[in-house]
Formats: sequence, structure tokens, C-alpha cells
Amino acid sequence: MPLDIDPATGLLKDVRQVLSPHCDARPSGAQPELIVVHGISLPPGEFGGPWIDALFTGGLPPAAHPYFETIRDARVSAHVLVKRDGSITQYVPFAQRAWHAGASEYCGRHNCNDFSIGVELEGTDDLPYESRQYAMLAALIGALLACYPTLSRERLAGHSDIAPGRKTDPGRAFDWPRLRGLLA
Repeated sequence: MPLDIDPATGLLKDVRQVLSPHCDARPSGAQPELIVVHGISLPPGEFGGPWIDALFTGGLPPAAHPYFETIRDARVSAHVLVKRDGSITQYVPFAQRAWHAGASEYCGRHNCNDFSIGVELEGTDDLPYESRQYAMLAALIGALLACYPTLSRERLAGHSDIAPGRKTDPGRAFDWPRLRGLLA
């Protein structure tokens, strides 16, 4: 599926939009220069359901699952989520700063949220990601590269790469050579 980004709005065309309040403007002069790949499942190890949308929009009910109580005060988002079936939901326009990286560093630069695009894949560190997710992630990266000349195929990192010791996603189950092959 070819993806297209409206450069005026920073929104993907023809995908589900659930806009998050957990974002803000990038610092003056900051442009997207890095794509950060994450893995997420809510509750941990479970797929589907409304919980990721609820987390990224500030409506996760703490009483719905014991784990949710531990993240009740989280104010996080990503630019997009690629679900297990390959469908995409966009939460934050690409020109805005999503709150996905937390305390982070890439090539000596801190605060990766300032200059990155955060892509969540529905999954866990230990379970293989789906073929449809890799295909859609590659299509998304292609669209991002076409829209933002400040990005490149070489500037891809996992959350674990920019926050080592604090984060482990997308995990050992993520097949970086497979993604790079799709991008070649």
C-alpha cells in the first residue's frame, strides 16, 4: 500500500487519525532527522483492544487492568502505530514533537523527541513481528523519506538504542536486516 503524507499538515492521507494532546511544537529550527522504532502492547503481551489509543490520548482507565495503575500518570504518544494487521493509526502530525523517546540520546544529541519521528509497532520484545508490519513500516519510512529530506535510511534506531538500559524495545524479536532489505 503506497502511503502519502500531506506536507502542509504532516498527516498521512487515508489512514486512521486519533490525534493526541500529548505533543507540542518542535524547538525552533528542529526538523525530523531520526526515525525511532518502538514496540508496544497493552496490557503487556496482549494485542488489540482500545488501550493504546487510550494511553496516547490520556484516557487509559487505571482500574481496567492492574498494569494500567503503574502507568496512570504517563503522558506519552507516538507519531504512528502499526498494528499487527499492518493498519496504521496516526496520533501526532510529523511536524510536531511526539512524546515517545523520554530521556534519550542519539549520536551525542540529547532529547530525541526534538528531532525524531516515533513509530510504534504493536508487539513485544520476544514475539516475532508480523510480515504485514514490516511491509507497512517500510512503506511508511519510504513516505517519510520522500516528504522530509532531513531523514535518511541510515538514521533508524530502536528505542533501546537511544535509551539503553532504560528501554528494550523493539526487542530481540525485531528483524533489522529484514527491514533494511525492504528499504534497499
